[in-house]
Amino acid sequence: MHVANAAYPTPDQAQALFKAAEDGPFVMVNLLKFKDRASDDNGAAISGREAYMRYGVAMRELVERTGGRMLFSGDVRGLMIGVVEEMWDMVALVEYPSRAAFLSITRMPEFAAIEPHRTAGLAGQLNIETKALAL
Repeated sequence: MHVANAAYPTPDQAQALFKAAEDGPFVMVNLLKFKDRASDDNGAAISGREAYMRYGVAMRELVERTGGRMLFSGDVRGLMIGVVEEMWDMVALVEYPSRAAFLSITRMPEFAAIEPHRTAGLAGQLNIETKALAL
């Protein structure tokens, strides 16, 4: 299995998510890798984690405004099973009520305002769309 972090989805990946049929809530698993160094709005040196967290705090508000919720976020501490070349720094689980709600966030002016913090801090990530099983 080949694993490659990326900062943004490819056009095909974005289209696959946003053009798929609506089927209700889903959870996005975010595996995040931060840059060692970033800069804040004034050009001062900060850590990539700190830059990304500025984005994350504001993003939580946008998610909640659209009816979603942050289910979990935490630091990666180790790998129990399997092998990866490089570990991620953080995991976040975000529930969105629909694809339309997720897309609406990306079109908000507030999202455009916080997006530079994400770009400044994020070295790459995996976003894994998941759907709860009906048991």
